[in-house]
Amino acid sequence: MTSSRLAPGAGIVTVPGGRPAVRTAEGEFLHLDTGTADLAALTRHLVGGEAAPDAEVARVAAAFEREGHAVRPVPEEGGPLSGRTVLLLGDARLTGPLARYAAAEGAVTRHPTPEYVGRLADGEGADASTVVVWCLDEPVPPGLWDAADRLPAHGTAWLRCHREGAHLWTEPLAAAPGDVTSAHVRLRRLAATSAHRQLAAYWAGHRTPDNGPHPGEAACALVAALLAADLFAWAAPGPDSMLPARRRLRRVDLRDLTVTEHPVLPVPPVAPLPARGSGPA
Repeated sequence: MTSSRLAPGAGIVTVPGGRPAVRTAEGEFLHLDTGTADLAALTRHLVGGEAAPDAEVARVAAAFEREGHAVRPVPEEGGPLSGRTVLLLGDARLTGPLARYAAAEGAVTRHPTPEYVGRLADGEGADASTVVVWCLDEPVPPGLWDAADRLPAHGTAWLRCHREGAHLWTEPLAAAPGDVTSAHVRLRRLAATSAHRQLAAYWAGHRTPDNGPHPGEAACALVAALLAADLFAWAAPGPDSMLPARRRLRRVDLRDLTVTEHPVLPVPPVAPLPARGSGPA
């Protein structure tokens, strides 16, 4: 029978002159009462995989399992992105690190053309195991992501990031109809600022030429790691956090690599205004 092992992040702490303790994966310390079980034998069992020498060690090890501080090893099944395809577009300085991280976690990575993404957005070859990730080292040109915003309606996931001056934004992952699209993010950001006319003009290209700062190696690694975390949440959904990946807008300040998170919700469809003269005065 497979021996249980300490859960990732958990450990046994021997306190000189005091009682041993369990450090949980959450960083808490709990007093450990082994009863008549030998602590050294228990440690060898939970760390080295040695067979439990007696019933007392087996009893304490079973208590570790029951409380979630020990687990039984399972056969290697690949990383969290095994069986997933990640399609990467945009600036290579941002997509390069993400491609390496995704491949290391089991994903198949490809670099399609925007035309191919457009066909996916029309439902051609849509696949629930595929995600499109588009990263830009510049503001989003008008209309560039309009077609990709239709991907979730056909079951293909959609993740993106872009830079505006010294700030790089990672937008919420959209994986199903009703999720937050890039158009929703623009509308929410316009609604949240009193400078909405200026922001709209900036997005439309009425601005001086871009002078950076471009993300450096550390910033690119940080952004790639943040996007990889969103991909993990998509591939293996866990308990909802306070701010899940599908409702989380991040802003990375490229000057000091500060990350701030903002909740964002989809924008519901709005009924058209009635035609002039069609209703009561």
